Amino acid sequence: MSSSFAVSGAFDLAVVGAGIIGLSCARAAALRGLRVIVIDRDARSNGASVRNFGFVTVTGQERGTAWTRARRTCAIWEEVARQAAITITQRGVWMMARREEAVSVLEAFVRTEMGEGCRILSRAAATARCGELVSADMQAVLESSIELRVESREAVPKIAAWLAERYGVVFLLQTAVLSVEPPRLETSRGIVDAGAAVVCPGDDVASLFPSQIAKYNVTRCGLQMLRLADPGFRLPSVLMSDLGLVRYRGYSALPEATALRERLSAEQGEHLRHGIHLIAVQSGDGTLVVGDSHQYAPTPDFFADERVDQLILDEFAAATGRAPSAVRERWTGTYLSCTDRSMFVEAPARNVRIVMITSGSGASTGFAIGEEVVAELFGWSTR
Repeated sequence: MSSSFAVSGAFDLAVVGAGIIGLSCARAAALRGLRVIVIDRDARSNGASVRNFGFVTVTGQERGTAWTRARRTCAIWEEVARQAAITITQRGVWMMARREEAVSVLEAFVRTEMGEGCRILSRAAATARCGELVSADMQAVLESSIELRVESREAVPKIAAWLAERYGVVFLLQTAVLSVEPPRLETSRGIVDAGAAVVCPGDDVASLFPSQIAKYNVTRCGLQMLRLADPGFRLPSVLMSDLGLVRYRGYSALPEATALRERLSAEQGEHLRHGIHLIAVQSGDGTLVVGDSHQYAPTPDFFADERVDQLILDEFAAATGRAPSAVRERWTGTYLSCTDRSMFVEAPARNVRIVMITSGSGASTGFAIGEEVVAELFGWSTR
């Protein structure tokens, strides 16, 4: 990949933004034989696409379109990981239920079509499967075999390098896009000629098409995450807990979630006020990435609150029955958020699309969305 302006000729598609959504659109177009250029203002991806768990989530995604997209995206991740030499570090989900109300939610979930590939383990079965992760009050575990997890900081650059090498996708980095009017895109390095454009600006609501984006009443969500030292054992899968059952819409929309929400409000109100739920994933070196919290504001505070980090670690200890190991890294991230939708596509012109994820689910749904957006833009079938 190159950050110079040594590009020539016309492109079929210009993608603005080299995060996971931009790369997903570039992949979809390149597989159809189009000449693609990806333009990004940074030298490397450093936004929501890498400041996350690398967890490709299916179980718990909102019922319907989002869940279907997640299934498709997970399948594509398998293909891309193999072709781009990306290591899949974990598979599946281990959702630990510590309350009777949480068990009821899990039982209701597996009765839906979304429960495909999932099963509920009793306390005894969970203990036999992973004795290191049985807290005193754990009652059952929802075990999923569907998901996968990658190391985002490695995977996203590898996808870009694979697209450049295998499909000739051109990357123009450290370049700001000033206007998008195909076949002309004005950038800080000069004019790019492209017949169509897909704008994937992450949480940037001001640089391009601000009036179109403003229609969706978006804001930003800030989150806190931590990396812990190797605890000395291996997790069976990605870990989640009761708090996730009232946050992920695939669970929280079930009628059985109401009683759990009421109990959590009484017992863990401070966690809920900070939007905390537990996800813990394990990297190849044994370290754990643990989070997260959610703070909503046009410009979230980038100064991490130690109390929020402690609440996250408290939930880890309560769910696993183990004290957290030493903190090795802390970071904050942001993504775009919207109260009434998980993503949107806007068409400011016949040959331009804006794609924005408003739920933090880019890694989990992005490849499917990229296929849909590019197919619609060029009038193709998605299969």
